[in-house]
Amino acid sequence: MPTNPHGEVHRQRQVAESFGADAERYDRARPRYPEGLLERIVPGAPGSPGSPAGPGERVLDVGTGTGIAARQFQALGCRVSGVEPDPRLAELARRFGLAVDVATFEDWDPAGRRYDAVVAAQAWHWVDPVAGAAKAARILRPGGRLAAFWNVFRFPVEVADAIAEVCRRVMPEAPFDFGAMLTGAMDGYQALFDKTSDGIRKSGGFTEPERWRSDWEWTYTRDAWLDQMPTLGAFTRLPPDRMAEVLDGARTAVDAMGGSFTMHYATVAITAVRSEA
Repeated sequence: MPTNPHGEVHRQRQVAESFGADAERYDRARPRYPEGLLERIVPGAPGSPGSPAGPGERVLDVGTGTGIAARQFQALGCRVSGVEPDPRLAELARRFGLAVDVATFEDWDPAGRRYDAVVAAQAWHWVDPVAGAAKAARILRPGGRLAAFWNVFRFPVEVADAIAEVCRRVMPEAPFDFGAMLTGAMDGYQALFDKTSDGIRKSGGFTEPERWRSDWEWTYTRDAWLDQMPTLGAFTRLPPDRMAEVLDGARTAVDAMGGSFTMHYATVAITAVRSEA
């Protein structure tokens, strides 16, 4: 998740380039995305409900990471390629069979390629919102769709309070409120959603942006959550000894809940269609 949704997050390259430190853990632990939302983004793909058989929509996944969302779009029958600035993440995505170019989206050369959809899963906040939307417009066919989407979590209060307490103690210099991040992340994301929509409008190449939301839940065991926690942007650059202290506090909190807890997720997409003109 973005650690500072209100700021110029796309300029925080040191955070953006920290996720590849443990690419295998990132791919293993990070949550996936609701199939219904992805099917809505690419309704013409063969695997989508009611769609005709065919070659599949051509999709570009911006900030593809290890290819988590890209593989889900492939499962719907799409032809997917990726752009990823971190060569460590890109290499793992390639091992999964994805075609990935190593570059930031702003610097990437499409070499004349055109797409039916440009998507970004948990990544568009690392892209300049106006320049990125303008580039997406240039490579989309008329009627093609841009869709940037994020998984936004909300912890049970009991777990959130305990984890926030240890995070404040271990990371007193953190520029954000851990309690708000864990239980009220959606409030923090609102500015990011607005900035994404404004960037699409300013690019001049799209219809009016829409906001789609899909709510779901996921039950984490203690070990599954401890596996995912170091992959979050707030912790990727934390020294190992301090990370271990945070994880000890999280372990105690989840054990107090009986060894598992249910996370509430909302996956929110900001999306617009490439203008015909």
